[in-house]
Amino acid sequence: MSGADPSAGQRVAAREAVAMASELIAFDTSNHGDPHARGTERPAAEYVAGRLADVGYDVTYLESTAPGRGNVVARLTGADPSRGALLLHGHLDVVPADAADWTVHPFAGEVRDGYVWGRGAVDMKGAVAIMLAVARRLRREGVTPPRDLIFAFVADEEAGGWHGARWLVDNRPDLFEGATEAIGEVGGFSITLGSTATTTTTTTGGAAAGGEDSRVYLLQTAEKGSMWLRLAARGRGGHGSMLHDDNPIATLAAAVARLDAHRFPLVLTDPIRALLTGIADITGVPFDEADPQAAVDRLGPLARLVGAALRDTANVTLFDAGYRSNVVPALARATVDGRFLPGREEAFGRELVAVLGPRVLAEWDTLPPVGTSFDGTLVAAIEAAIEAEDPGARVLPYLLAAGTDAKSFQRLGIRHFGFTPLRLPPELDFSALFHGVDERVPVAALEFGTRVLDRLLRAC
Repeated sequence: MSGADPSAGQRVAAREAVAMASELIAFDTSNHGDPHARGTERPAAEYVAGRLADVGYDVTYLESTAPGRGNVVARLTGADPSRGALLLHGHLDVVPADAADWTVHPFAGEVRDGYVWGRGAVDMKGAVAIMLAVARRLRREGVTPPRDLIFAFVADEEAGGWHGARWLVDNRPDLFEGATEAIGEVGGFSITLGSTATTTTTTTGGAAAGGEDSRVYLLQTAEKGSMWLRLAARGRGGHGSMLHDDNPIATLAAAVARLDAHRFPLVLTDPIRALLTGIADITGVPFDEADPQAAVDRLGPLARLVGAALRDTANVTLFDAGYRSNVVPALARATVDGRFLPGREEAFGRELVAVLGPRVLAEWDTLPPVGTSFDGTLVAAIEAAIEAEDPGARVLPYLLAAGTDAKSFQRLGIRHFGFTPLRLPPELDFSALFHGVDERVPVAALEFGTRVLDRLLRAC
């Protein structure tokens, strides 16, 4: 816009990102995982649609076959229609939260002590607010980006995206016509090497090379596949006072205890190898490919996130059995959250069945892993945008142990990256905030992310 002060537009967008993060959190969009229940996302989706429409976007609002599962899509036309469009997507649903456990109410959206607090601040209404603020600024200032930009704000990610991204891909692929690359969660956040948060030591106990902190921004280039298992054990029911050698609760409990104790084989994937090699280059502490766990253990709180990307995992999340204290039931059920590395789906399934044993029946649904290479013009543009706002910082790839809506959008042949830029304080245990109590995101990180994403979308 001729004569406009770019710094003024930047300040407006940053303020909007913080305010909209707070306002979005105030919508209780808890997803309890029931595919037949009425959705909670509609009010938040209507809010997003209104914020886009009031700066001139032509907005498409859709609900899946389940009422209330609101989805919003809008497109900003770019200068070169022959280039593939870039999709930016975020989800509006959140996992439930018990207010009794929190310092602040999880759906108040309170701004306190330099943070925006509440369920979804990290996963992922803060990111949605950044995307929304930048989308509004670009349209308000009449910016024509180098390529088409598609903004999608969707429902149901926390339960697999069946009423959100997956439903849109299956029923309205036309909304994503021409899209070749996508940006979503979970990546773009900083880690600080040589700090109180991520401590790296040499074999003699010294500090990281150079004695100075170095920031690295993790770019998600891959994610595990998801496998949700439904387990069942059957036996002879009867009176609780009798002798029982075929108690299904005991059978299933023993099976899930074996599963809990089992460790799947360690696999060093290309993104994690590149991450650990890059960290070794920065810190001067060698990375031994024969012992990647040792390198991960040096990452402080980040070890929890990266360590889960070294092997498949299977965690029991639900156990359901019995109906009276004096009755042994004939059936026990459990649910397992399984995550497998790329190329490991069949081996993972076989290993699960072997560990559980022949007396446990197992059924499962899967969503595939996602992966792309750490190269190309979009990666270069991401690196340039980070360098402009945080000179000297590095961008490194990694593999996410969890899953995102990329699993659905990759069905359209779209190359995916996880990139929500956040410069975080070294002392913040960021990975613990995902689905955690007192979830919160720094105000300064939202402002930083807004600046970085704005630079990226003007140049990519």
